[in-house]
Amino acid sequence: MKVILLETVKGLGKPDDIVEVNDGYANHFLFRKKLALEATPQNLNTVKTRKAAEKVKQERALQDARDVKAKIDGQTITIPIKCGHGGKLYGSLTAMDIADALNQAGYAVDKRGITILESVKSLGIYDVDIRLHTDVTAKIKIELVASQ
Repeated sequence: MKVILLETVKGLGKPDDIVEVNDGYANHFLFRKKLALEATPQNLNTVKTRKAAEKVKQERALQDARDVKAKIDGQTITIPIKCGHGGKLYGSLTAMDIADALNQAGYAVDKRGITILESVKSLGIYDVDIRLHTDVTAKIKIELVASQ
């Protein structure tokens, strides 16, 4: 019997795969645990439509990431931060601080995608990589200045 997997089944496949299994295995395990659907023309069409919609969504996310990269790549963002004598920082600069500064500048960036390339211990200019998508990474500079 041909079935469409709804979830990953170890040794069988991942979601939306069409696999051939024994009738008993399908009826008594896969269907009862809602891990698969019978491969009827209607169900096959539903899977095809879902895959097409997912592909469009991924392409849109990639294009949005490329658009944001075109806007912020190479820019310098200034962040005021508390510091002591000689420009030494109180505490440290975090990815959340950078994400907040970018959000205030009008760029929606996830803090988990921010990588600070050098250790930040004093005022100055530092390089930062921002992963906007699995295939898109922007490089910006962060300028730390003393806050009032």
